[in-house]
Amino acid sequence: MATPALEKSGKGLLRWERGRKIWSYRTLYIMLIPGVLYYILFKYLPMYGVIISFKDFRIMDGIMASPWADPWNKHFLAFFESPYFYQLLRNTIVISVYKMIFGIIPPIVMAILLNECRVRWFKSLVQTLTYMPHFLSWVIIYGIMIALLSQTSGLVNTWIKDATGSAIPFLTSPDYFRSLLVSSEIWQNLGWGAIIYLAAMSGIDPALYEAARVDGASRLRMIWHITLPGIRTVIVMLFILNLGYIMDAGFGQIYVLYNLQVYSVADIIDTWVFRTGLQQMNFSLASAVGLFKSVIGLVLVMTANYVAKKWGEGIW
Repeated sequence: MATPALEKSGKGLLRWERGRKIWSYRTLYIMLIPGVLYYILFKYLPMYGVIISFKDFRIMDGIMASPWADPWNKHFLAFFESPYFYQLLRNTIVISVYKMIFGIIPPIVMAILLNECRVRWFKSLVQTLTYMPHFLSWVIIYGIMIALLSQTSGLVNTWIKDATGSAIPFLTSPDYFRSLLVSSEIWQNLGWGAIIYLAAMSGIDPALYEAARVDGASRLRMIWHITLPGIRTVIVMLFILNLGYIMDAGFGQIYVLYNLQVYSVADIIDTWVFRTGLQQMNFSLASAVGLFKSVIGLVLVMTANYVAKKWGEGIW
């Protein structure tokens, strides 16, 4: 049986060993400091502001001096009882789900095609051209869409009008608007998403491909049995992380592209909050809706990670 003196010396030795290991990685910890400070200052400390969701916030009084809302869920009820609540919720979820379903496959396909390409200059050219749109703002992309799809002067509509005699209102028709949102989102992020999967593919052991070639496997077989299983963890991780943003649906994109004619299919929670909450300076309502979205996103991420862990692919 160990004596108290031995236990004390053992704990001291363990602390010394732990401190020595930390000191040996001191450079990495110093490099970690800016990232940690960023999250503390801009992610964690601002969380105290969530209390304005339960207050009648007045700018001149500040957060702490503003009176508490009566009842405490006043601003949540204002949102839930809004005549537009179900339309906003439906549009937000539908657009987000469309983007997740149709947006997850193209980057994987692009990454596989680039990974299989053996002509280096062509691979570099295609990769550069496909990830350049990621750096374009939605204002610029909207200008491109106007030039192509405008009912009066768009290039595509000019061809359609010459062929059929009538133009199609792509940008002002509820029938086409969601398709434009999803397709433009895919086009903008196609190359950028492929970079992530290419990085994952670079970590696959080349010996697996060599063994498959010896066994006579075709390229398609190697993709199916080696490449895709090799990036499965990354696919699951990105899917889980994207679930956390399912209540966002892309405010910047929709705010630039939508108009009165497509409100029925394009007006989402964020655009309504911007009009009703921020433009009218109802910050308590805006904060309440933001808290509601965050809770839903947290529940979805936790649930998806729990299910993924059952298959051995959870993030934590």
